[in-house]
Amino acid sequence: MRSSKETSNEAINLLKKLISIQSYSGEEEQTAILIFDYLTEHGFSTLRKQNNVWARAGQVDPKKPTVLLNSHHDTVKTSSKWSFNPFTPTEKDGKLFGLGSNDAGGPLVSLLHVFIELSKLEQSYNLVFLASAEEETSGKQGVPIVLEELGKIDLGVVGEPTSMDMAIAERGLVVLDCVAHGESGHAARSEGENAIYKAMNDIEWFRNFDFEKKSEVLGKINMTVTQIEAGSQHNVVPDECKFVVDVRPNEHYSNKKVVELIQKHVDCDVNPRSLNLNASGISIDHPIVQKGIELKIRTYGSQTMSDQVHMPFPCIKMGPGDTRRSHTADEFIYLKEIEEGIEVYIQLLNGLEL
Repeated sequence: MRSSKETSNEAINLLKKLISIQSYSGEEEQTAILIFDYLTEHGFSTLRKQNNVWARAGQVDPKKPTVLLNSHHDTVKTSSKWSFNPFTPTEKDGKLFGLGSNDAGGPLVSLLHVFIELSKLEQSYNLVFLASAEEETSGKQGVPIVLEELGKIDLGVVGEPTSMDMAIAERGLVVLDCVAHGESGHAARSEGENAIYKAMNDIEWFRNFDFEKKSEVLGKINMTVTQIEAGSQHNVVPDECKFVVDVRPNEHYSNKKVVELIQKHVDCDVNPRSLNLNASGISIDHPIVQKGIELKIRTYGSQTMSDQVHMPFPCIKMGPGDTRRSHTADEFIYLKEIEEGIEVYIQLLNGLEL
């Protein structure tokens, strides 16, 4: 096996090529072509569906479990706040600047090259690498459309910028469109029933209610009212007040159960936009978590979502880079983070027994 320095140099060169190509979520065709060709040039029988690209390490042994290495190659859209050209990879002070360098280009190229290196060694598991699309928008043409093609997966390693800490649980998401109903009237005579006041009672409930089951790693369920809309003019009592609630469940509740409990406690209409983005977690006793602990990798619960939300099998989330740099102007990753990330990934995965 080559040194992590040699491997990281190749990974950084690939990352620079990826940064140079605009790959907004839903518009990743050119980076999909680049990744497809790169894997093919390294001798893999590469497959593609829409803008998702994957390959397997050698022949599949049905008697072995299968490990999936995954990260995404789409990015959020750039802003006008950049000091650098976001599509020109720029090295400065040990950093590589560029859109998607941190989220999730660094984790992506690190896992891809870990996949290449591990494919040269005999493992007790089958190994597959997937570069997925539309992660930033939780799009329908990303991971969900390739799961059936991948077959049975026993463990997922999702590459996101976590400073190489290991996320063993991840919050879900439910966005609620709520409507409080009243009765219109003239404001001067205090007629009608003010829908804003009715909404305020429910909003206060969202602010203060605690669900019974708290997570050891994620804590309680978070509910935040983020938008509100009501009224047509100053002298008309509004008969309708709309508001939006951002709900982040922990792994003890399905999104469906969360919505059912909310609907029992509030008077307003509650309509979830989707129930698909559920929280997830992996047992602390799982072999990869235990090996991570032996390697002194910090475990934690992630407050943000990733493609893990689509994966109905045990997963961890970890990768080089820092989540606080994601979606920011002048996004960057330290070059040393990629080298160190590759080294830790290999220590964790090489010889892993499931």
